[in-house]
Amino acid sequence: LGVELSYIDEAAPLGSAGALYDLKGRLECRDFLLLFGDVMFDLDLERMIRFHEEHGGSATLLVHPNSHPYDSDLIVMDRDCRIVRFDSKENTRNYWYDNCVNAGIYVLSGRILCHMEEKKRCDLEKDLLAPLVKTGQIYGYRTTEYVKDAGTVERFRSVSAAQTRGLWSMKNRNNPQKCIFLDRDGTVNRYTGMIWKEEHMELEDHAAEAIKLINESGYLAILVTDQPVVDKGICNVEQVNKINRKLQVLLGEKGAYLDDITFCPCYVGKDSLKENPEYKIPWDCQNPLAGMIDQMVDKYHINRSASYIVGDSTVDIWAGLNGGLKTILVHTGIAGKDGRYSATAHMEAPDLLAAVKKILEQ
Repeated sequence: LGVELSYIDEAAPLGSAGALYDLKGRLECRDFLLLFGDVMFDLDLERMIRFHEEHGGSATLLVHPNSHPYDSDLIVMDRDCRIVRFDSKENTRNYWYDNCVNAGIYVLSGRILCHMEEKKRCDLEKDLLAPLVKTGQIYGYRTTEYVKDAGTVERFRSVSAAQTRGLWSMKNRNNPQKCIFLDRDGTVNRYTGMIWKEEHMELEDHAAEAIKLINESGYLAILVTDQPVVDKGICNVEQVNKINRKLQVLLGEKGAYLDDITFCPCYVGKDSLKENPEYKIPWDCQNPLAGMIDQMVDKYHINRSASYIVGDSTVDIWAGLNGGLKTILVHTGIAGKDGRYSATAHMEAPDLLAAVKKILEQ
């Protein structure tokens, strides 16, 4: 195939990074890809390499949500995609966390080899990358593309079956993506009015099962939600993020995950003494204007005509229609009785699971 291969033989196991010492003198001035051998993937690698070059870091890790974050090593990133912490699966987690997992694919600068002073057993994440986090030079590149650990017989059979039915290539970012956009309150979690602290967050019955079906189907599962609790001064943006992190943990415990979450903090309605003037503006992300949908369509190369939105209000349906999506109204939550818009959904369903099954039968 025109590829030149070199092999490094380990006389004794050197862990996930010890063999990199033998690359000193060869790659200090070059960026290179590091791929773990049991990772199966179909990626737009050029996009990841561009990300690495634009940020100029010492290392870029491919990160993504998975179906078992509770027993995975987690990555904690800031808003600029810098990695600020590695959270080992061995740690006790007494906080709500983002489902963001290291996938085992890296773009590394040759500069990183200068930190290896001798050839010895070395763990890539713990011994080489974690000490460099404080430099601000370690980044995470998040993707929804197909990346799976195939390190057991069962997992290998699973990824092979996924490849046979075309799931690998379907999720490559070079191809238009199909998405099921999800409203949050009343659709994924139980509707209890405005949710302003994490104790209020409880999953709707069968919601995790529904999202797991989406994950296995090749559709993206993206949460889009209005959260005027911020505008009204009931809570702040970080508290909404914490509530959303709890949602991710609850789903992860049941083997499901969301590919992305976006929310609008604005409120459009009658004036209130508690309203936050910072958000008393007609933001494009306000749900009826479909701004959040537009944002995700651009970000993930989503085909609108092949995508859906599922929600419990006329606001969700109106947003979907404005965004060029097929729409499904569920009878959970407020079941379309808010009366804010004269919007008729393409379909209706008792709950999210029934809605997803309808979509997958199309």
